[in-house]
Amino acid sequence: MPATRYRFGEFLISPARRALLRGDQEVPLIPRYLDLLLLLIERRHEAVARQEIFDRVWSDVVVSDGALSQAVRTLRRTLGDDPREPKFIRTISRHGYRFVHPDVFEEAEDGPIVAPPAAVPIAAPPTEDKFDSALARLLVSGSRFDDDRREAAESLHALGTAEALRRLDRQPGHEAARALMRDTRWDVPGATDVPLLGQPGAAVSILSLIMLRLRRAARLAGGRWAAASAGGALAGVLAGLLGGLVVSQAPGSAAPRSLPVAFALVGAVIGGLGAAGVGAGLAMAEALARSFRGLALVLCGALGGGVIGAVANAAGRSTLEDVFGHDLTAVGGGFEGLLIGAAAGLGYALSTPRPGGGGMATPRGWARVSAAGVTAFCCAMACLALSVSGRNLGGGSIDVIARSFQGSQVGLAPLARLLGESEVGPITRGVLSVYEGLLFGFGLVLGLTHRPR
Repeated sequence: MPATRYRFGEFLISPARRALLRGDQEVPLIPRYLDLLLLLIERRHEAVARQEIFDRVWSDVVVSDGALSQAVRTLRRTLGDDPREPKFIRTISRHGYRFVHPDVFEEAEDGPIVAPPAAVPIAAPPTEDKFDSALARLLVSGSRFDDDRREAAESLHALGTAEALRRLDRQPGHEAARALMRDTRWDVPGATDVPLLGQPGAAVSILSLIMLRLRRAARLAGGRWAAASAGGALAGVLAGLLGGLVVSQAPGSAAPRSLPVAFALVGAVIGGLGAAGVGAGLAMAEALARSFRGLALVLCGALGGGVIGAVANAAGRSTLEDVFGHDLTAVGGGFEGLLIGAAAGLGYALSTPRPGGGGMATPRGWARVSAAGVTAFCCAMACLALSVSGRNLGGGSIDVIARSFQGSQVGLAPLARLLGESEVGPITRGVLSVYEGLLFGFGLVLGLTHRPR
C-alpha cells in the first residue's frame, strides 16, 4: 500500500520525501518541525498533548517547553498563520495543539505532484519595512518581552541574516540583540552565521549569550544532574557491596560480616559525590553548547569531576587529621576526578551524537545501554591509567585508610591474595580501578539519560 501525503490550502507535506511544498516550491523546514507538523496533521481530529509531542518529536533528547513553543511559532510563520485567528494550528490551553484547517486531502505518494492553481495576487497596501519592524521588536529591553524578541530574531533570520545584521549595526542595545540572533540561528532553516568576535561590543554580546544560555541551562539541567548523582550512588552501592562480599568471604579474611554494608555505604558516598560533580558538568555542557558539543562535554566533565574531587579530598583529609590525627596524602582527589570526568565526557560525546536543534540526549533501549557501555569503558581506561601511575581511587583509598589504623581488619589484602599478590599491589589496584571505572561510568550515564516525565 503506497504511503500517504497530505494537501491543505496551497501546501503539500510529503512524509516520503520529507518535504513541505508551497505550490511546486519546497519550503525549508527543520526536520523536527516537519515531524511536528506531520504529527498534528495526522492527528488533526483531536488535540495532541504537549507530553505526547515531546515523546514523539523529541524522543531522543530532552528540551525545555520553550523549544516546542518556538517550533510552533516557526510553523505558523512558515504557513502564514495568525495565532489570534488560527487557520492551521490552534493552541489548546494547558493541553497542547491541534491542526484546525478544515480541508486536508490525502493522496498516494506515488502520484505526480500537481500544484494547485495559483491565486491571483492582490495588491497589498503599502506597509512598513519588515526588517525595521522586526528590529524594533528585537531591540526592546526587559525580560517580559523575551518571547516577542526571540520571535523577532527568528523573523529576521527568515528575512535574511546578513541584511538584518547590517541594519542592526550599532543601534542602542545591539549587543544583546546580536546575542539573541546568534542563539536563534539554529532554529531557522537557511539562517547564516552570526559572528560575535571582532564585532562592535563583542564582550557584551558574548556575556549576554552566556547569561541567556545559563538561564535556560539552569532550568533544563537540574533534573539531569540529580538523576546522574543517583545513578552514580547506586553504582557505588553495587561496587561496595560486591567488593565487600568478596573481601569478607575470601580465604583467611578476618573482616566482619557487616563489611559489605559498610563498603556499600562508602561506595554510595563516593559514587554519588563523583557523579554529582561529573554529572553537573555534563548536564551544563549539553544545555549550554550547541556547537563544539564534544569538546564542551570533555571540558565541563573534567571541571566538574576535578572540583568535586578536590573538595571531597580536602574535606576527607581534614576530618581524618582533626579526628584521628592521620594525614593521608595518598587518598585520591582533584586530579583523579578531573581525568575521570574528562573520560566520561569523551565517552558520552562519542556515544550520543545529538541531532541538530539542541536539547539533551536521551537514547532509549539498547542505544542507552550502548552509551552507558562506551562511557564505562572510557572511565575504566582512565582509572587504569591512574592506577598504573600510582594514584589511588575508591578501593585503593579505603585500603590506605584501613592500613593507617593499627589492628584494622577491613583492608584489601584478602582480595590481593585471591589475585596472586601477598599484599595490595599493581595487579590488585589495576583490577579494582577497572571495576570501579566500569560501574561508575555505567551508572552515571544510565542516570544522566533518564527521561523525565
